[in-house]
Amino acid sequence: MKLGIVGLPGAGKKTVFEALTGNPAAVHLTESQIGTVKVPDPRVDVLSRMYHPKKTIYAQVEYFLPAAALQQKEKGREQSIWVQVRDCDALLHVIRNFAPPGMPAPAPAADFAEIDQELILSDLVVVEKRLERLAADIQRGKKPDPEEQPLLARCREHLEADKPLRRDAELCQAPALRGYAFLSAKPMLVLFNNEDEDDAAPSAGAFAETETCAVIKGRLEQELAQMDAEEAGAFLEEFNITASAMDRIIDQSYRLQGLISFFTVGEDEVRAWTIRKGTPAVEAAGAIHSDIQKGFIRAEALAYDDLMDAGTFKDARSKGTVRLEGKTYEVRDGDIITFRFNV
Repeated sequence: MKLGIVGLPGAGKKTVFEALTGNPAAVHLTESQIGTVKVPDPRVDVLSRMYHPKKTIYAQVEYFLPAAALQQKEKGREQSIWVQVRDCDALLHVIRNFAPPGMPAPAPAADFAEIDQELILSDLVVVEKRLERLAADIQRGKKPDPEEQPLLARCREHLEADKPLRRDAELCQAPALRGYAFLSAKPMLVLFNNEDEDDAAPSAGAFAETETCAVIKGRLEQELAQMDAEEAGAFLEEFNITASAMDRIIDQSYRLQGLISFFTVGEDEVRAWTIRKGTPAVEAAGAIHSDIQKGFIRAEALAYDDLMDAGTFKDARSKGTVRLEGKTYEVRDGDIITFRFNV
């Protein structure tokens, strides 16, 4: 999972990046930066203690902080900051909710609208160019994908009405549009970057009712990310922070995108895998390796809670909680799966 951090200048994007990753951001952001963190999951810790594997591998999240400056393509055409985040799975929109000396009072609604408008306009340019090409192809006698053109026309209608595509789940999930990586279709988590002593979300207007929002104390969380476990525990208690920014943002990002984790276990490796809720077993197998998906025979599945109740995999099998599932079985969060396949 790759999350792009966006927002207006002065919102605290670099501070949030450091809080989430523990990595220092460059003072002058002339190059993009990526920080990779493991997804904290106590179930992985428990499974690792049970199986004593050679390796324990957690799911990972990449936080992407795009370069602020415009970049040049090889042919001399400029590409904006938005091109850099097209391959991100979701966006973290940081909004300033503090007033440092020399800056105006926070204006969350206006700040949100400015960034959202840029996303919409960027997508509209892509849609209009593609529709022009399709029209030209039709005039030349070519037969385009019959689904693509009407879907793009619907996108244009949405965008011209200043509506981000993420408001239309059907358009976001349409297979014919998947390759476009529309910016306004990406799931978005809005982060209000608050003062150290401020726990409250601002009065942000109507958008706060339609978007997923959270509060982060950027500077405090930045300090927290640099501490060891003992210091961090005392710090969380002193400032009444129930969980670190990294833990909270990962959790909210998973829920926003409908993501879940399943596990593979053994003496060599205990590992968490990230998939979307509702993924059939045969596609979940492909998350591990394409050969497993191609040669899929069945999935041997055991719910994490059933393993905890039984104590061992052998006892779970004797209780009948180990299940044999076919290709269409929808993998559930916490499933421990052994894939049987033949290549």
